[in-house]
Amino acid sequence: MKRKIISIDDSKCTGCGECIPDCPEGAIQLIDGKARLISDLFCDGLGACIGTCPVGAISVIEREAEPYDEKTVMDNIVRQGPHVIKAHLEHLASHGQTELFKQAVGYLKEHGITIPGNAHAGHPPFGRCPGSMARSIPRKAPESGSHPAGEAISELRQWPVQLMLLNPSAPYFDDADLLISADCVPFAYAGFHQNLLNGRIVIIFCPKLDTDIEGYITKLAEIFSSHRIKSIIVAHMEVPCCSGVRSVVDRALERSAKNIPVSEKTITIEGKLE
Repeated sequence: MKRKIISIDDSKCTGCGECIPDCPEGAIQLIDGKARLISDLFCDGLGACIGTCPVGAISVIEREAEPYDEKTVMDNIVRQGPHVIKAHLEHLASHGQTELFKQAVGYLKEHGITIPGNAHAGHPPFGRCPGSMARSIPRKAPESGSHPAGEAISELRQWPVQLMLLNPSAPYFDDADLLISADCVPFAYAGFHQNLLNGRIVIIFCPKLDTDIEGYITKLAEIFSSHRIKSIIVAHMEVPCCSGVRSVVDRALERSAKNIPVSEKTITIEGKLE
């Protein structure tokens, strides 16, 4: 099957081993002075190892690979002790991998192994990974004169914002108006916060450069199915490839069988709202 999986550039890898502790699944080992992916079965393709590589030798690609196998991974995880078990569960939870999380907890129950933290119910806990912790950010209407003239005010109401990092079960999606935006839009359009983001939960991704578009459709469909979404604004650049944002949203709506009002906004390269 074709799926996301890590790739290690031998020409860049220095063999420092800093990527290994961030892969509790045991997919990476140092062999002959280089980091190696030892089994497709162990790699979930979520890329936890990427951020700790000091030379940028690790990337996520899409290629033919054996399907990731949570049971095989858990056989390896439990041998490494409770701290590694906990790290693995937090890794799955922070990336919104609900089904794999349930499989891992089921494995622990089946083998009579202590389940760490509040994972007993089989649901991922929020906020385990600081970088992708699900947070709501309350916003109040500014009082008159409370901000200097010309000072921009953030309208961001949640964290994280990247679709890859979002947890579909995050509570800030309940009764939400969504802004689903290409990730170039906030840089091009100066009125992004005031005219698009105000009062909305934002989801951003790139339909051209991001590799797991099918996974994005599945995740959006889960968000639409699991929550009452009141409306959606789709924002993208005028360039043809960027219109793929709308296509992803439409396919997710079709898969979720939800009828949610959708409006579309196009931003020109010069930064104008059409």
